[in-house]
Amino acid sequence: MACPPNPRTLPPALLLLLLLFLRLQADPLPTEGRLVNNCIQARRKCQVDPICSAAYHHLNSCTSSVSTPSPALELLVPEECREAAQHLRNSSLMSCTCYRRMKNQVACLDIYWTVHLARSLGDFELDVSPYEDTVTRKPWKMNLSKLNMLRPDSDLCLKFAMLCTLNDKCDRLRKAYGEACSGSRCQRPTCLRQLRAFFEKASEPHAQGLLLCPCAPADQGCGQRRRNTIAPSCALPSGAPNCLELRRVCISDPLCRSRLVDFQTHCHPLDILGTCATEHSRCLRAYMGLIGTAMTPNFVSNVNTSVALSCTCRGSGNLQDECEQLEESFSHNPCLMEAIAAKMRFHSQLFSQDWEDSTFPMMERQNKNPALRPQPWVFSLFFCTLPLILFLSLW
Repeated sequence: MACPPNPRTLPPALLLLLLLFLRLQADPLPTEGRLVNNCIQARRKCQVDPICSAAYHHLNSCTSSVSTPSPALELLVPEECREAAQHLRNSSLMSCTCYRRMKNQVACLDIYWTVHLARSLGDFELDVSPYEDTVTRKPWKMNLSKLNMLRPDSDLCLKFAMLCTLNDKCDRLRKAYGEACSGSRCQRPTCLRQLRAFFEKASEPHAQGLLLCPCAPADQGCGQRRRNTIAPSCALPSGAPNCLELRRVCISDPLCRSRLVDFQTHCHPLDILGTCATEHSRCLRAYMGLIGTAMTPNFVSNVNTSVALSCTCRGSGNLQDECEQLEESFSHNPCLMEAIAAKMRFHSQLFSQDWEDSTFPMMERQNKNPALRPQPWVFSLFFCTLPLILFLSLW
């Protein structure tokens, strides 16, 4: 005789649904190792479909022949390019994205912008980031135990520099760009490439600690160390080019264009109080992503935390307002200013007390983001499916 089912044992189907529910709640954003639909994968899928593949190839020839104007001008897209775009409407290419630390990032961004021209159908968009937001499962840790070799009154920029030196990866990457950007060996393209490698590959706490270390207002030595973090004598243009020309050069390069769009997406101020369109942490990540590109920003002086592009709006003619708007998106951006100030306050707090444990996780409170809250559709899916699962398990 068969044993009756244990009333305390959940049916397998119900247990599976519960696990799925908990998984969706705990991990609403993709991690760096699990991007939902990156453009390289979407391109491979497109190649299998003859119609999609032919349309993409035609569109690729369109993007190479169409020049990108300023936002004030209309981008003229030939009719045959519009027709090719229509064939990609239902392709996964239309929603594909990339992320910063992925392999073949430039190839991914090339695909994104090929399709992006079709998606905008002539509208110049600089407010949709090609980068997928990712989350990190484990916090990075920093070891403070060896900082006692420094003088107790050493400034925080010196302390963060020591923390980088004590970390093999950070030290190796920092030495690489330091050598490439040194005065006697300065070759700007190589310097910028090594700077990008540092800010992409070094752990975020080390990179942010070096770049955004707080200094006392009167401590110009500390401020100078902070300002020299990106080796400005080599990384920045020798003269001050026009800001619109700087942007034109940037937009012609898929990587720089992507970083600029990412900055404008996440560092867009919603009010004068410093509220960002997304979180402060994403604004800082986007800001640091510009370092090593044609649009590399830096601190203006050794005595304050104001930042700006190394360019001017002189000679802009009828585009003076447009140029000033671009320049002020860095120099007078309340979202960016508050994001930098908040990170510096956090860095100050790290050294404001004696840590019992010499190794501590780099954690801080983030602005509340709707994307991280429980999603209503998850609850709906769970409760709508629950009666069916119970019925099938008892039937």
